[in-house]
Amino acid sequence: MVDDDPSARSALGRLLKSAGFQAKLFPSAQEFLDNGPVEPGAVIILDVRMPGLSGLELQKKLQATGETLPIIFLTAFEDPRARSEALGQGAVAFLQKPVEETVLFEAIKKAESKNGKIRNYSVAPGTDK
Repeated sequence: MVDDDPSARSALGRLLKSAGFQAKLFPSAQEFLDNGPVEPGAVIILDVRMPGLSGLELQKKLQATGETLPIIFLTAFEDPRARSEALGQGAVAFLQKPVEETVLFEAIKKAESKNGKIRNYSVAPGTDK
């Protein structure tokens, strides 16, 4: 997951881990790129607006290198142009923050199915049903 907002990054990381997902968290697109190759079968969750490389710019960079892992965008800003661009470039979902857990998990499930990966997951106790 790539998000420049530390509180959003931390909260989403905890949510993903509590639901049984392995989550690597990055504060910027550049740090994500500097981390090296992405694990096969991963799902990339990107914030749209970030300092430096934006989520949309990172999506384009990854595609230019032949990376085909599914991408889910999260944004706090309603932006029809960004939504159209992201989805037009193959993003699995473009979700508004704050995102409901069930909506996020469904997007992850859809993304994983693109990777040929099927997972049973459960929502953490005390969270959305």
